[in-house]
Amino acid sequence: MKPSEQIEPYKPHAVETYWQRCWAEAGLHRTPEGDGRPKFYCLDFFPYPSGAGLSVGHCRNYVPSDVISRYHRMKGYAVLHPMGWDAFGLPAENEAIDKGVHPRDSTTRYAANYRRQMSLIGASYDWEREINSSDPGYYRWTQWIFLLLHRRGLAYQALAPVNWCEHCQTTLANEEVEYGTCWRCHRPVVRRDLRQWFLRITAYAEELLAETGHLDWPEHILAMQRGWIGRSEGVEFEMAVAGHPGASFRVFTTRPDTVYGMTFAVLAPEHPLVGGITAPERQAEVAAYGERARCTTEIERLSTERVRDGVFTGAHAINPVNGQSVPIFVADYVLPGYGTGAIMAVPAHDQRDFQFAHRNGLEVVQVIHPPSVPPASRGEETAAYEGEGVMANSGPFDGQWSTQAWQGIADRMEQAGYGRRIVQYRMRDWLISRQRYWGAPIPIVHCSRCGAVPVPEEQLPVLLPHMPDYQPRGDGRSPLENLPDFVSTSCPACGGPARRETDTMGGFACSSWYFLRFADPWYKTGPFNPEEVRHWLPVDLYVGGAEHAVMHLLYARFWTKVLADAGLLHFREPFPRLRSQGILHASDGRRMSKSRRNVVTPDAVVERTGADVLRIHLLFMAPFDHDVVWDEEGIVGAQRFLERVWRVCLETGSWGPGVDEDPEQSEAATPKAAAWLPHSKAAPGLSTPEMQAGEEALQRAVHRTIQRVTEGIEAYKFNTALAALMGLTNTLGAYADQRRPGPGSADRTWEWATGVLIRLLAPFAPHITEELWARRGGAFSVHQKPWPDFDPSLAAEQVVTLVVQVNGRVRERITVPATITDEEASRLALASERVLAYVKGQPKKVIVVPGRLVSIVV
Repeated sequence: MKPSEQIEPYKPHAVETYWQRCWAEAGLHRTPEGDGRPKFYCLDFFPYPSGAGLSVGHCRNYVPSDVISRYHRMKGYAVLHPMGWDAFGLPAENEAIDKGVHPRDSTTRYAANYRRQMSLIGASYDWEREINSSDPGYYRWTQWIFLLLHRRGLAYQALAPVNWCEHCQTTLANEEVEYGTCWRCHRPVVRRDLRQWFLRITAYAEELLAETGHLDWPEHILAMQRGWIGRSEGVEFEMAVAGHPGASFRVFTTRPDTVYGMTFAVLAPEHPLVGGITAPERQAEVAAYGERARCTTEIERLSTERVRDGVFTGAHAINPVNGQSVPIFVADYVLPGYGTGAIMAVPAHDQRDFQFAHRNGLEVVQVIHPPSVPPASRGEETAAYEGEGVMANSGPFDGQWSTQAWQGIADRMEQAGYGRRIVQYRMRDWLISRQRYWGAPIPIVHCSRCGAVPVPEEQLPVLLPHMPDYQPRGDGRSPLENLPDFVSTSCPACGGPARRETDTMGGFACSSWYFLRFADPWYKTGPFNPEEVRHWLPVDLYVGGAEHAVMHLLYARFWTKVLADAGLLHFREPFPRLRSQGILHASDGRRMSKSRRNVVTPDAVVERTGADVLRIHLLFMAPFDHDVVWDEEGIVGAQRFLERVWRVCLETGSWGPGVDEDPEQSEAATPKAAAWLPHSKAAPGLSTPEMQAGEEALQRAVHRTIQRVTEGIEAYKFNTALAALMGLTNTLGAYADQRRPGPGSADRTWEWATGVLIRLLAPFAPHITEELWARRGGAFSVHQKPWPDFDPSLAAEQVVTLVVQVNGRVRERITVPATITDEEASRLALASERVLAYVKGQPKKVIVVPGRLVSIVV
């Protein structure tokens, strides 16, 4: 009988169910407290419990972060790896409406299912620290932070044009509008003038932008934040309206060097000056155009593919640098929420203005031209020239280089008092009001005598009342308006009758500080425990997708800076290191979603193959940050790999001493904890003949694998780490096949090597490795054993393959010692018969790239 035929088959479901129960009973993943070890805080994005459950796509986030957490525990770190639920907000409420249930019930049920699924795949969260943003004990402190923002002048109420989703019946922050549609229902968004609550995130725009240069984040996410903040340096100046004494408007430009080329001005249709300056005979046309603009999304208004149209107001503005009169138009490609809602139009040097001018028969005056090209004659231009060059038609600045004229014109505007240099940002203040039920109530009371009055801190939380009928009213007001007992209250300042604010906070308020609460979720006297926060924060690794680059990630950075300025935090950036997983698409190539009926659940995969197989498949199928399509057939490879590990580790070893030893050490391993194996029969003690041949090669292979797996995990290259483990498994299998053991003394190199394999594989496949460790006599738990060290001298490659090129074409490959000198590599390459066939006489040049290449030029 072959040795492999004596081994009990690998039964993943029994193994995984058993060890998950053991881990829970032992509190294996509980966060250690004050034991002197270095800390590692690994955090996943706060998930919405707004659907029926997780997909395998979600696991591309949770499995890698679990590998990192388990690895750091074995490296000797005290690890905080918590989980909780972003239960408030639009996603959860829309889901509840769709299902005809109350959001409190649906989020509770969904969170329980998420927790079950995360445990099913072996995620090592500290469930004792679980938090839920819809718990009054949590959102009390969200309200407390809102009041802090209010006291510091960073929370204010204002009438403004805002984004409105007709389907969701609520306002949306600019960051929640994606290509002109709602981020949740994907229906078109319109503009409404409403009185809303804003958070003054623009006060931190400069720091939010500057600090992106110091964050260890994926570059594409940093680029998204920089683009959203949108810093521009330029000049803002005043333009008077001819024939309307006292009427004027401000424009901002990053190109004051083109101001002499202004031939018209444009106001946004919503600009407050439009109604007062429009000529009587043009009022109807301008008003109709404004109504059409309000029904057009911002993304459509800004589209470069759209024809630029507009309407003449009948009024003219005065260009302050030369006193010339220019017509004033309204056009929807100018937005009221960006800049001043007005622009100077220089068609010769701005493509949008150029298209508009040609459509409306307006003058084009070129004031900058490239130094090697003479100025174009009027009317001959075919496109705007937007580069730098020599000034023309610009009075005293003619002949200057445009960058020099930029400064000179800005100086003249400032000296004359009608302009100033400023820095402007694309980002607007954060609209936080929502006209929905399921959210943290805004802790403000409205009094006819005292205005907007903060709720005293001792009266927090302002509880969200239970409402069986919580759906939107349809009139743009919160459903809480239907509850007189909630609305009617007394003013905290004067004691008179008052009304509670009925808007609730958007869900991103609660997720802007949750990472602080995990340090001590039981703390009663503040939003977070200062001592624990000082120990655990900032987060060492934050893991999640790029979809929240200009939402949650920007908001959380803002709140952290405010709390730091209030003296409550010792750091200003919450997530110094961020890693973003790629998207896992369904097998049909589209993103997984319930509506497309293409979701693959972890439950279904675990039922067929087991959790460890799912984990290995997800980690190996593509680099962590790459998008990939779910491959149902490819999972067989992961299954075969773990079955091979099972056979290799059990068929030839001796159980007992040596399991977690280096072969050079003599101390016995910890005896097996049989109490952890009630479901399995202990394996008999096997031994092997003492063998010498091949042991050094095996030791070197193990040390190289330790190095590669360690480096792979540290670099989030889990697929390459697994490839190294697969290679070691094959090496061990070949070693066993060549030197089939029988009765006799133990092969201690083999025992050590297979023990290292189990420890290296443990973060990736935690269940099978725990079982193998116990069966081989290791004490509970493998996940508490130290991570193996490697010897660099043993890990170094003994031989390498050099590619030999002649005039850029590969002609030979030669295997040489890794320590070979450049001179010896050159000599061996030129001695090859295959190379000599292409080299006649003395080569012109020989270039050696150590360990990789010999390039011969003839």
